[in-house]
Amino acid sequence: MLFERPMVFVDLETTGANAESDRITEIGIVEIDGDTIHEWSTLVNPGVTIPKFIQNLTGISDEMVANAPSFEAVAQETLKRLTGRLFVAHNARFDYGFLRNEFKRLGIKFSATALCTVKLSRKLFPQHHKHNLDAVIQRHNLPIDSRHRALADVKALMFFMRHLNDSLPLESVTEAINSIIQRPALPAHLDPAVLDDLPESCGVYMFYGTNDQLLYINKSSNIRKSIYSFFSKGIRHSNEAALAQQLQQIAHIETVSELGALLTETRLMKEHQHLHTTRTAKRNDLCTWQMEESDNGTLIPKLKYSRDLDFGGIKNLYGLFPNGKVATKALRSLADAHLLCHNLLGLETQPMGKPCKAFHSKNCLGACIGVEPIASHNARLKAALFKSQVQAWPFNGLIGVKEIAPLGARIDIHLIENWCYLGTIANINELDMQSIKHCKASFDIDVYKALSKQIGSGKLDIVYLDKITAN
Repeated sequence: MLFERPMVFVDLETTGANAESDRITEIGIVEIDGDTIHEWSTLVNPGVTIPKFIQNLTGISDEMVANAPSFEAVAQETLKRLTGRLFVAHNARFDYGFLRNEFKRLGIKFSATALCTVKLSRKLFPQHHKHNLDAVIQRHNLPIDSRHRALADVKALMFFMRHLNDSLPLESVTEAINSIIQRPALPAHLDPAVLDDLPESCGVYMFYGTNDQLLYINKSSNIRKSIYSFFSKGIRHSNEAALAQQLQQIAHIETVSELGALLTETRLMKEHQHLHTTRTAKRNDLCTWQMEESDNGTLIPKLKYSRDLDFGGIKNLYGLFPNGKVATKALRSLADAHLLCHNLLGLETQPMGKPCKAFHSKNCLGACIGVEPIASHNARLKAALFKSQVQAWPFNGLIGVKEIAPLGARIDIHLIENWCYLGTIANINELDMQSIKHCKASFDIDVYKALSKQIGSGKLDIVYLDKITAN
């Protein structure tokens, strides 16, 4: 029977979606010990105004919580009901995160093993697409009187677990639960509590050693999953073993999207280049072909490196390559595919008027010896390079790429100019032009790849800041 283990079903109503800045307005708890069930709920005065759309969603108004106890007043009662039980909630990281933050503000350390019924539903019923509480209630015909009130929602979770207990093999349900609540084996010197606050959202995570020495940086679409995976897969390389031995602390930075995670990682990489010397070296070798016109009008590709040239502000650049060797190989392949003259492209150094080797092998139409007009060769070269042209920065100057998290829990405005990432702010009032002007950011291929296609698609919320920077 599933309920042999003490469980506590939890649902909260809150003023918003951010566990750090928003507050709890209602707590609903159902405790189960075998056949014994205890229900408890209370409104909570959050100490802040409840947004109107949250009031409309939950039915909890400012007037209703005006005379309700604060969380501090119900903290000990809440803690008593949670302690020593499997913490069960729908989207458990939300409820668990809010309670941990509320307890933390009071100097109370709270930790529990959490079971998310969203994940449980996905594991047991993978054929279904929707696993929100409304979908679960409807799919399994769970008895419920109302929605978006804490005790009513938490009862629905209890009924869901009863349904699983009655309708599915116990072994299947138990296996699914254990796979969800299983925690990775951490190094013995690391406090397991470091895993409790990890979000299941985009961002960047960092590993620190003694004296706050930064050891490792990585971006992720799911911070919690990535860190769990790091420790669950086992140590496979000597450098991972050394990292695990030195690790003393784990930190993370949440972002609205994977774009924000990439940009944040880019910033941190540049600030801590000693951690990624190989990647830094590769960035310094980044190169492209720039078309230059000779005295007789011949277009000649010249290899340019990002360390010497700002790729973002120039229009006649073609291809982005990790080093000169790769760039030359790509140009040679292009020439062979389009019967272009190797000599005019600088791939050979035959004397003027002499045919290139490609002409002898019938891979050149003879521009090197005047058989093909230079204008024709130029036109074919441009056509061959067209798809690989590096997109020049399409704005007059600085822009912001605005991202808003669900329910407005977070706003990020990423500052970009000439494919250079300059930082992230929460609102325009934070824009510090003096700092921007002195920023030494340079063209970043990762930023370019992430944004170049999206900018023309209309999918990004662009904030035009060039007028602000001109003032």
